[in-house]
Amino acid sequence: MANLRSRTIPVSTYEYVLHHLDEAAKKIKLDPNLLRIIKEPRKITMVKLPIQMDDGTFQVFTGYRVQHSIVRGPGKGGIRYHPNVNLDEVKSLSAWMTWKCAVTGIPFGGAKGGVTCDPKKMSKGELERLTRRYTADMIDVIGPEKDIPAPDVNTNEQTMAWIMDTYCMHTRNYTSSVVTGKPVVLGGSRGRHDATGNGVGISVREAARTLGIDLNNCTAAIQGFGNVGSIAAKSLVSMGVKIVAVSDVNGALENKKGIDIEALIAYTVKNKGSIVGFPGAKEYSSSKILGYKCDILIPAALENVITKKNAAQVKAKIVGEGANGPTTPDADAILYQNGITVIPDILCNAGGVTVSYFEWVQDRLGYFWSEEDVNHRLEEHMVRAFDDVYTVSKEFKCSLRLASYILAIKRVTDVLLLRGVYA
Repeated sequence: MANLRSRTIPVSTYEYVLHHLDEAAKKIKLDPNLLRIIKEPRKITMVKLPIQMDDGTFQVFTGYRVQHSIVRGPGKGGIRYHPNVNLDEVKSLSAWMTWKCAVTGIPFGGAKGGVTCDPKKMSKGELERLTRRYTADMIDVIGPEKDIPAPDVNTNEQTMAWIMDTYCMHTRNYTSSVVTGKPVVLGGSRGRHDATGNGVGISVREAARTLGIDLNNCTAAIQGFGNVGSIAAKSLVSMGVKIVAVSDVNGALENKKGIDIEALIAYTVKNKGSIVGFPGAKEYSSSKILGYKCDILIPAALENVITKKNAAQVKAKIVGEGANGPTTPDADAILYQNGITVIPDILCNAGGVTVSYFEWVQDRLGYFWSEEDVNHRLEEHMVRAFDDVYTVSKEFKCSLRLASYILAIKRVTDVLLLRGVYA
């Protein structure tokens, strides 16, 4: 990847995904025919959703569901509600899910969904009608053996409950395994809420172990203090790390002596999710958070935030990607050249899909595990996945990102070759 900075920057997020795929395929000399197959999404569904708003008017929203692969199992991936949702983004996220499931050894393929809307400007009733219409229009696409949705940006347990209910009403069956990330009383898994953030913490701990870094002497900065960022911060604190800077969409905070994360989480609950005004730290510039002088950086916001323009400013020894696609390929090359260990998104934030898999298993069994049991199984999966990727990185003398794609591609193509290509 050393010469990436001299190349033309890809114009879309999906091209970033393909770039990593091409690099890994080249490294293992993958058959071009197999590469051609695994590059393309197997199914793209786009729907127009007419929804009656509270004032009686109708608006038409655009919804998407992309199944990138079902080679290793049914599709798996979240549904996001956001004004910027578009096909390129959903395709990228579905592909990342394919590789994420393969890296962790979960028997799922990759899928993703989304609706282009602004949920902050919509009432609960409008969001329910939108969700139910989206589900009804996707009724032939989703299912416990086809494609299992989950929460993502601006969707939550309630959204999943509406999807499950709509699906059950249409199929006339009680099918709790059609979605994951549900409320526990509807068949959700204990430990699911914290799973992605806890997985980030475990990944960082394992990376520190391989580098011989004592976490008790480490500081960290967190970009994005939503569910993933806040729980990752909490997890790192439990390991002895001092969180010295955090940011969210509203602003940033700094306390070089360490921010009380439990107190900050409680503050955001009372302050409509915002960290601004927290008395236990002083204001800091959001634009400088990625370059904060610390040992560990957790980008846990949106994609493409570490770029060629700011990658050289990153001072951390470890970057744990809590968000999907936070680092562009040319930025990734700069970080690697600067000796920074990047734990890639398809490994680092795979805790969520891992416990989603556990939820699906529990629903199908009709037998539910304790939170302690879930967390123990999550620990085993994440440590094994990290060790597998680390082993490949040593074998091929490459970054953890390239190693994770190599591992994922091999696992997908091995199954593809065994199953054969139906024609």
